[in-house]
Parts: sequence; structure tokens; C-alpha cells
Amino acid sequence: MASEVAAIYRQSKKKQDINWFTEWIARPPAAIVVYLLRNTPFTPNQVTFLSAFVALGACAVMILCLGWVPLVIAAALFEFSFILDCADGMLARLRKLASPLGHLLDFLMDELKAMLLYGAVSVRMWRETGDARMLLVGLGGGFCLAAGISLTSFMRRPEYGAKPPTEDGQPAEVKPRRGLIGMALFAVEWPSRVVVHYPQYLWLVAAVNRIDLYFWAYGAVNVLYLAKSLAVILVRLGRFHK
Repeated sequence: MASEVAAIYRQSKKKQDINWFTEWIARPPAAIVVYLLRNTPFTPNQVTFLSAFVALGACAVMILCLGWVPLVIAAALFEFSFILDCADGMLARLRKLASPLGHLLDFLMDELKAMLLYGAVSVRMWRETGDARMLLVGLGGGFCLAAGISLTSFMRRPEYGAKPPTEDGQPAEVKPRRGLIGMALFAVEWPSRVVVHYPQYLWLVAAVNRIDLYFWAYGAVNVLYLAKSLAVILVRLGRFHK
């Protein structure tokens, strides 16, 4: 079995993953899921939807059950949801079924889960502190997250001039940052990408019972991303004609 799982991992992983956590932590157990599903009628899209339902269950635990143990359980469910999120694409590539529509569905479910998680944590923060301002912060952060998703989808449109996605369905690769300004931007962008990719650290903040770290950092990064994206679009499309 181990050799078959390893072979599935090599055959079905992306040529270039989005980060080390996805490639080396999440995809190996996802390969086990693919191994179990490889000869079943389950489709990659069904695995995508299953991932969303698991995330929904995690949010229910996050909201309804206070305390450290339920928080760890909720985080564990989210991590399993992300493993399934990796497994859907791996199963599609293994069966030679990967398609642009499947990639779009995966992106859609990922963003819905992100909004769901932030909303659930906002309610949990309010329940734990009794401070209604947590709900206002959650509302503002949720708006910035949703607006940022819309702007991302807009800027990835061919009408906007975006390059087509890579073979793995990822957005077109961006050239490395160069020069002092590029290095300064990279120093801001790298930790921001880590914060946005919450499966990398959600388990850690849950283990130390500090979900508030995710709440504030994730909200702040989405505020900054919204401001940056709006500025880019405004500069490009809001110029005066001569």
C-alpha cells in the first residue's frame, strides 16, 4: 500500500505547488484519500463539495462549542477539509479529468470556506469576550475578504489583460521581485501569503488557544490586500484621457 500511495503522490501532485505546507504536509495524506477513492465512483467535484461540508461542520463546532478542546477539534476538521481540497485535484489529475471548470469550482469553494471560517471565528470571539465590537470587526473584515475575492477574479480576467492560468490551474506565474523595492515588497508579501493561507497555522493557534491571532492578522491582511488591489485598478483604469 505504501508504495502505491507514494506513486499516486508523485503522479498526481502539481508540478509547482503554492507553498511547502501544501506540498509536503497536506498532499501526502491527500494521496491516501486518493488511493482509497481511485477505484470508486466518487468524482473530483464530489470531493470538492465534501471538503466544503467538512469545513461547514468545523465552523459549527467553532461557533457552538467554546473551550480549548472544541477549538482544537474545529481546527482539526478544517485541516482535514484542506486535505480533501488537495485530494480533489489530485484525483482529477490521476484520472486525467482536470479541467478549467473544476479549477474554478475549487477556487469558489476555497473562498466560500475562507469567508465562512472568518465569520465563525468572529462569532466565537464575540461569545468568548462578550464584546459586540468583535462582530463589527468581523463584518468589516468579511467585507474586505469578499471584496478582495471579487477584485482578484476581476484582475484574472483576460479582458483585464491577465495571462492564462498555468497547466495546474494556478494563476499565471509572477516574475520574481528585483531590486531594493522588490525585496521590500517581498518582505511584506511573504508573511501576508502565510497569513492568508490559514491551513498552515490554524492548527498552531488552536493548539495554544489563541484563535484571536488568526482573527486580527487575517482581517488586517485582507484590508491591506483590498487597498492594494483597488489602488492598482484605479491607477490602471481611472486615468484621464488626453
